[in-house]
Amino acid sequence: MLAFGEPYETGDGTVLVTVTRAGRRGGQGRPVGLYTVTADGVTWTPAVDQHRIAMIGVCTGFVAAALATFAVARRPPWPALTEPVMKRFAEAKLEEVRRLDR
Repeated sequence: MLAFGEPYETGDGTVLVTVTRAGRRGGQGRPVGLYTVTADGVTWTPAVDQHRIAMIGVCTGFVAAALATFAVARRPPWPALTEPVMKRFAEAKLEEVRRLDR
């Protein structure tokens, strides 16, 4: 259920009317928006819930971090640096140096 606040008139003749959604069990309501009444007409400005937008950003970052951690834990993006692999790297480097010295 929507509740309209008391009209507030500014110095230049603009009238502002707040709109809230009634809370559950008589609790505090949530802002919905604002009607602005001027000589040119009426405009509606919706209220933006910054906390909800921030929570969506935090949850998106958390999910991205969890997926990246899971992907790296299963198979890291860097090469496997075990002893046999390092020996093959060293042998290949020595072979390359020998070829260049000829």
